[in-house]
Amino acid sequence: MAEKKYNAGDIEILEGLEAVRIRPGMYIGSTGKTGLHHILWEIVDNAVDEAANGFADFIDVKLNGDGSVSVEDNGRGIPTDIHPKMGISGVEVVFTQLHAGGKFDNHNYSYSGGLHGVGASVTNALSEWLKVEVYRGTVYRMEFHSYFDEAEKKYHSGVPVAPLTNTKKKTTKKGTLVTFKPDAAVFETTRFDYEVISKHLKEVAFLNKGLRLRLTDYRGNEVKTVEYCYEGGIRDFVLDINRNSGKTVLFNTPVYCSGEVDGIRIEFAIQYTDAFTDTIISYVNNIPTPEGGMHEVGFKSGLTKVLNDYARKEKYLKEKDDNFLGDDFREGITAVLSIKMKNVQFEGQTKTKLGNPEARPAVDSFTVSALQNFANEKGANAVFDAIMKKAQGAAKARLAAKHAKEIARSKNAIDSFNTLGKLAACRSKKAERNELFIVEGDSAGGSAKQGRDSLYQAILPLRSKPLNVEKKRIDQVIANEEIRTLISALGTDIGEDFQIKDLNFDKVIILSDADQDGAHIRAILLTFFFRYMKPLITEGHVYIGMPPLYKVYKKDRVEYAYDDSELQAKIDLVGRGYQIQRYKGLGEMNPEQLWETTMNPESRSLMRVTIEDGSEAERLISTLLGDSIDLRKQYITEHANFNKEDAFIKLKK
Repeated sequence: MAEKKYNAGDIEILEGLEAVRIRPGMYIGSTGKTGLHHILWEIVDNAVDEAANGFADFIDVKLNGDGSVSVEDNGRGIPTDIHPKMGISGVEVVFTQLHAGGKFDNHNYSYSGGLHGVGASVTNALSEWLKVEVYRGTVYRMEFHSYFDEAEKKYHSGVPVAPLTNTKKKTTKKGTLVTFKPDAAVFETTRFDYEVISKHLKEVAFLNKGLRLRLTDYRGNEVKTVEYCYEGGIRDFVLDINRNSGKTVLFNTPVYCSGEVDGIRIEFAIQYTDAFTDTIISYVNNIPTPEGGMHEVGFKSGLTKVLNDYARKEKYLKEKDDNFLGDDFREGITAVLSIKMKNVQFEGQTKTKLGNPEARPAVDSFTVSALQNFANEKGANAVFDAIMKKAQGAAKARLAAKHAKEIARSKNAIDSFNTLGKLAACRSKKAERNELFIVEGDSAGGSAKQGRDSLYQAILPLRSKPLNVEKKRIDQVIANEEIRTLISALGTDIGEDFQIKDLNFDKVIILSDADQDGAHIRAILLTFFFRYMKPLITEGHVYIGMPPLYKVYKKDRVEYAYDDSELQAKIDLVGRGYQIQRYKGLGEMNPEQLWETTMNPESRSLMRVTIEDGSEAERLISTLLGDSIDLRKQYITEHANFNKEDAFIKLKK
């Protein structure tokens, strides 16, 4: 690609840097681990944008011993000349002005993930210090720091130490090096997670064919380094997902198609397995879209059209037969869809769903034409025939499930299932306020029923472990009594018939014991929601209740510790002569204790379930709940801590 001139005048300013430190959650989601990594992704994304537009092919990330992190690319380098409107260097504009960048028009970046322009400035605002080096013939340097002014009683964020300096040192390098140290006054933790970063960079490498990314961790006794580069791009991505899933592929080489329609670059890779559910992971300008959007709708529509045409042509469907449904063709599919387009419109600040209506027909038409062209290639018939046989089995299961639903409805059982003795309904009809607690066991269920606020809190006790849907087809899922009761309580139906507007509860809260069985129940329920009711998760309705591990008490003074780290602080509050009770299960709590610790909105702790990495979620579900015992053992060996001791046994009264 011919390199265009990229100067400070290309950086459009929308507003100054304000309020980031006061309300960091508005810009990075949270001040926890997710938010910490978000400020790193913003810098990495800027480097990736250089690569995606043909200006860089290497990104180097370093976790430094002092707690800082460095990101270097070999792109064009941030503009160092003076901005015509601001009178300061392009580097200073980028790191001090919110919504400033060269990505608001299409002159310098045809495709960009950093569309909101908050990345570099927000990272700077939430860092103790930040240093920049730019390589443009000579080395340019600039440093920023944050501090509290005692005289003004005011915090100053990301303040330049001095203007951009041209060191006059000649260099053959090109690109930008950014090093920053997250501010401990902002974040709950400032320690970056090597595994989280490694997985993220691996995904970026899959999405950008030929881009080399290296991660080095200098913080421990031994330096750790990993490097990713995939010449096969998303074709390799699909192979990687299925290789580690324990599933059997129906054909060895993924179908890969790439092209451009109406200025939108489109590529997808497809491979089928013997699974009963689908895995479709989509991206726009390298940004994950776990809620899908118009590009996914177009892809699914085009796929269904082509495969139904093939089914007619090859007599898998007779003249009087109805077409297969999209769900039939998607059973067992593993697909990665990646598009790059201009003027992206994401629904919401979190960038999780593509809203551009023009993406749907573009991806639809491309999918149709690309798969029709593939049909003429050697070996295509074997691929399509494998998909057809899979679809035939899926259609039979769908019809069996439909029949099961009809029988249940005829008995007044699926839409208004007779849950007497199971679901303790709430009195309120306002779904936006209502909460459903899915509780492990009759004992805990009884306490929850007695302790709840029956106006808006409903209780569904589980009599036994729910069905592991990862190993079952839809008709077997519908036949399970626990699952049917849950479907009925939620009111949304499942799969293709799922309707989020019919949800009876704003919060669906899984409440299980803090032990192996409780963890298994949580995993099974989350898998069911992920496979058959995904919008429940993506739209933020699913939570995990966090019951306390310990009760620290003395006479009338009672404190609860929700994890080991809280225990000593609670002991100090209660004082000498304290006693400790370790809860082994929810059933040990009486109704008042369960309400106070776990159900009362004023005092409880809830963890919202989100999908931040679709491919990793898919991999974990396949590992923990799939058929491969070896994969499960390997994961447990790597992640379980079998030597954990209760902290309280070491404490002295």
